[in-house]
Amino acid sequence: MRIAIAEDGALFREGLVMLLDAAGHDVVGCVSGGDELIELLSNQAADVALLDIRMPPGAEGGLVTAERLRAAQPELGLLLLSHYAETHYLMRILRIGTERIGYRLKEKIASVDVLGDTLARIQSGEIVIEPELAKRLVDRPRGGAEKSLASLTDREEDVLRLMAEGRSNTAIARQLYVSPKAVEKHVASIFAKLGLPENATRYHRRVLAVLTYLRERRIEAQG
Repeated sequence: MRIAIAEDGALFREGLVMLLDAAGHDVVGCVSGGDELIELLSNQAADVALLDIRMPPGAEGGLVTAERLRAAQPELGLLLLSHYAETHYLMRILRIGTERIGYRLKEKIASVDVLGDTLARIQSGEIVIEPELAKRLVDRPRGGAEKSLASLTDREEDVLRLMAEGRSNTAIARQLYVSPKAVEKHVASIFAKLGLPENATRYHRRVLAVLTYLRERRIEAQG
């Protein structure tokens, strides 16, 4: 896989290069800011770009750069990295897109296996959300949450949390030690309880389900 890196921390940048080299990926370029990444990718082809959220230009230059790259190169995978699991980062990333994109904590991808799995899923078209953030947002709502959310069973919440991480039904089944058929039934129940339109494709209903949770959990947190 061809990877481009934009990270303004020299030590972490070099660590990423070492991890990617060890995994057999081709690092096509390594820069310290968004403008340099835009220039690099105008001359070099890449499958996925790794971007630090907090880098030049500006305090959230990685997000700005990701927006520019998605507009210019829609097929390019994007992996946004941060030291912090922040809801407002995730909401902005979801506005950039829900395919070929990811948001992971830097400390969680410091192994060849985890980084390789994340990149492979993004390249294949998935959205990959930091599990810690997905779990926090999809925990059972309390207080003023919508009845549709509160009506989900514990198992359905588990399924939705894993959906929020970008997992397929097969992967969810493995994680929860249930059959893929059981997961399909839970997913169908989630769609029904959240009142998602039946005329939407199954993939987009999954995205809508996750977005419904994230948005309402965000409203609850601010309330």
